[in-house]
Amino acid sequence: MATRIIGFDLTRAYAIFGMFIVNFNTVFGSHSDQSLTGRFLVLFDGNSSSLFVILSGMGMALMTGRSVYTTEEKNSIKKKILKRAFFLMVAGFLLNLWWPADILHFYGIYMSIAALLVFLPKRVYLWAAASSILIFHLFLLFIPYETGWNFETLVYTGFWTFKGFMLHTFYNGWNSVFPWVAYFFMGMWLGRLNWSDLKIRKNIFLTGLAIFSMTEAVQYFAANNNHIDQSLRLYITADYIPPFLPFMLSTSGSSLMILSFFIYLGDLSYMRDQITHSKIAKLFSATGQMTLTHYISHLTIGIVLFSLLTEKKYGIQVELSPANILLFSVFYFMSSCLFSIYRLKNHKSGPIEMLMRKFSG
Repeated sequence: MATRIIGFDLTRAYAIFGMFIVNFNTVFGSHSDQSLTGRFLVLFDGNSSSLFVILSGMGMALMTGRSVYTTEEKNSIKKKILKRAFFLMVAGFLLNLWWPADILHFYGIYMSIAALLVFLPKRVYLWAAASSILIFHLFLLFIPYETGWNFETLVYTGFWTFKGFMLHTFYNGWNSVFPWVAYFFMGMWLGRLNWSDLKIRKNIFLTGLAIFSMTEAVQYFAANNNHIDQSLRLYITADYIPPFLPFMLSTSGSSLMILSFFIYLGDLSYMRDQITHSKIAKLFSATGQMTLTHYISHLTIGIVLFSLLTEKKYGIQVELSPANILLFSVFYFMSSCLFSIYRLKNHKSGPIEMLMRKFSG
């Protein structure tokens, strides 16, 4: 459906914009800045990454959305998924040499695991998501989460050793398989829903609102109540690292709301074709079709360009004003939008997306 594609691509465009803010702020800003703009930038922490993973899971579900497949077709699709997963893992490991917080190689692992379940009933995806979160919390009972971490510098030591790699990949890395693959399974479940049904979209939004509101209320209460045990307070209010259950619930709830909202905007852009779809929505949806290219470009070209403009070297702790970071994020996002429009006039996809499709067949 045209409306469906527009809505998903608008969500991807929003997510990549959030990634720009988070990563530029991580390199050049401060997550402890208490100014209004500084607190606004921090709102994107965790939310953009989780939304990206959910959208990736939805993409796989949409790719395999037919009700009936032959055994040969299933094997062919699984082979294609595994090839794409391998491509993302290799690209991610290469990017990791420059950007240690890379998420692409994790995507590849999520996809490899999900390929085993892709043709099972959608209820299995929710059970898999819940199991992933449970496994992570069981790990916490036996392995200190801070193993390998220097949280002051956000440097993970021993990544290229067998033990360090396994821990970072499956337990305590930036976007470790457990529990982050839960977002991917959640996306697969969402991708199996009939998004043309207004009632389903409304229920998804209200469910996200309820989960997000209740979790935020509990987190606010815990942060401002001195009678709560310190360990319990840290568990409830932890943000991104470690990804405890309250963080997973909060980001899942916000993702459901954001996704439903942009699907609604996609409907508007389709119904008002001459005004919205042909101009604004088309600009942003084109960007949403090239998120892999934009993800890699902002961590390479974007960081280098920002460094040159501000004379601040990457890898050296610096703190620019939140306003400058937001301004550059908006500038880089708009530049990415213009490039997307130009690119898709002559090609069906972005340069990195094209490479991946050629590799996977």
